[in-house]
Formats: sequence, C-alpha cells, structure tokens
Amino acid sequence: MLKKLIITIIFLFYLSNAASAQFIARQHTVKDLHYGTTWLRCSVGQFWDPAKGTCAGDIVKLDHDQIAYAISEAKRQLGNDWRLPTHAELKSLVCEECPPPKINSKYFPNLSPEAYWTSDKNKLNRKSFWSVNFMTGHSYSRFFSYQSLPVLLVEAD
Repeated sequence: MLKKLIITIIFLFYLSNAASAQFIARQHTVKDLHYGTTWLRCSVGQFWDPAKGTCAGDIVKLDHDQIAYAISEAKRQLGNDWRLPTHAELKSLVCEECPPPKINSKYFPNLSPEAYWTSDKNKLNRKSFWSVNFMTGHSYSRFFSYQSLPVLLVEAD
C-alpha cells in the first residue's frame, strides 16, 4: 500500500513538472524535447548575453523581405540552418499560465508581448500570414507580408 502511494506521488510530481522539463537551454539556443525543435532564445535584433544570462539589445520588427536577410545573417553568424517557424511550432511555445508575455521567460527572456511572425499563410486569404500573439497567447491571420512584426527563428531540420 505504501509503495503504491509513493509511486502515485512520484508520478503526480512528474506530471506537474512536465512542462518545465520540455526545454533544455544551451547558451543562445533552446531545445524543445517535446517537439524536437531548436530555437534561438532571443528575438531577431537581440543577442544572448552569457554574463547576464539573458537576451540584450533591441528587438527589430521585420517584414517578409527583411526576414529573408535576417535568416541568411543568422546562418552566416551562428552556423546551422535557421528559418521562420510554422504556426504550430510557434504556438507550441505559448505558456497559458504565464503572465504576458505568454512564454516561459526562463528559456525565452525579454520576449516582446505582441504578435510574432510564422511562415504559414492563411488558406482562406493567401495574402495574409498567421501570427502568434504572446500578449494573449492567441493566433491571428490578419498580417500581410509587407507589415513588420518581431521574429523568433527555429533551426531547420
């Protein structure tokens, strides 16, 4: 009986900490163990400050033409192959129980509480793209490629 109680307590403790166990931070990147993706921790325009353990600098809002240049610069400066995340990938970072910005700030510090670009177009209106708003945690498909929003980059497979 006691053994079953201990196992139940351990299992419930594991479930309560599952969300925090989803990520592993490695300097300027975060590995999402649940989805298998690797993210840059800082928004485009910022840089990882290892001395302070946070993102520093100013977030730059980009349109889709500028995003292509930012991706090429990320590849050149950081190595690896980076890209704009899909709607599902970016939405997976939303932390419903977190205060705005609705993302785990331990892994993604200094993220702006506003809409961020995804690579997915709205299938009903091919001129607009999906975004994820980290102020509310909701998604919207009302932004056009010429508009400027912040960007998080994910490593290409």
